[in-house]
Amino acid sequence: MAGVPKTVAWEDGSVVMIDQRLLPERLAFIRCEDHRQVAGAIREMAVRGAPAIGASAAYGLALAAQQAARLGKPVAPYVEQAAAELGATRPTAVNLFWAIKRMLSVLDAQAGSAPEAIAHAFLDEAERIASEDVEANRKMGQYGATLLPDKCTVITHCNAGSLATVWYGTALGVIRAAHEQGKAVHVLVDETRPRLQGARLTAWELLQEGIPCTLIADSAAGHFLLRGKVDAVIFGADRVAANGDVANKVGTYKLALAAAANGVPVYCAAPLSTIDLDMPDGLSIPIEERPAEEVLYIGHERIAPVGVPVANPAFDVTPAQYISAIITEVGVLRPPFDESLKAACEDLPA
Repeated sequence: MAGVPKTVAWEDGSVVMIDQRLLPERLAFIRCEDHRQVAGAIREMAVRGAPAIGASAAYGLALAAQQAARLGKPVAPYVEQAAAELGATRPTAVNLFWAIKRMLSVLDAQAGSAPEAIAHAFLDEAERIASEDVEANRKMGQYGATLLPDKCTVITHCNAGSLATVWYGTALGVIRAAHEQGKAVHVLVDETRPRLQGARLTAWELLQEGIPCTLIADSAAGHFLLRGKVDAVIFGADRVAANGDVANKVGTYKLALAAAANGVPVYCAAPLSTIDLDMPDGLSIPIEERPAEEVLYIGHERIAPVGVPVANPAFDVTPAQYISAIITEVGVLRPPFDESLKAACEDLPA
């Protein structure tokens, strides 16, 4: 994947991220020097995608720990305040809270240590989270590729590629792995209104990797499904509930319904860190409401009349009954998901 650099990384005491707001026109990076800048990047979607958000928050807490040590402040309260600020950025992606909880566990492990030692341990843990994400994505790709025929057309929604993770991708990781194995995969890319992550990000990634793709309007997916031109639907997730319901970018539910109506398998690719066994079902998942401007404008061009009310949920929930399998780094999970998800998260055969 020489064409797509890491989405987020630690470089010379700073967190460096691809600024995804500028793609596909320009590949540029932002450098965050403290946790507040990381929180801003998450909130403003300079970095997005559940795994990438989690890794970014982990690095943000490493920054906070280092700043506390430099200022001679007690690390624990400083980091806990930073965790609260990072946790308030986006409510739906459970990886954010998973990463924060995991990072805060370092405080207990380092109780009584010098501030510099605690800061070092925080950075080590953030680096582990990032490297584990890449490893999990590669494993998901290998497991998921077995589900795709040697010649196939798949539809994907939003961006669940390298840009949504530290590197390699979840749903696009499956497609990428199949392509690397020599399978003839063609991707129909939903544009993904209102922020156009499919048109801007997924299409860009696929072109970088030389994977054949065609951009389609979200509303065109049913047309291709009805005519038998699609072999699979595959997407990522921002949270998977204990019963297998999946919260993903808004529009996923409608796509899954159309696929199910036409007998096309629907696959969700998500690492174990995206599974929330404390959330009983999808309707319990908090859904982020984004600013109206995202719907009223495309770029700087207004497309709707002044004064029209806007509802802009960032995600919707696809019930488990419409999902054929959930692809994880420990294998392909099948219904009943309440059993297979629990077994996978307990590191038992699912």
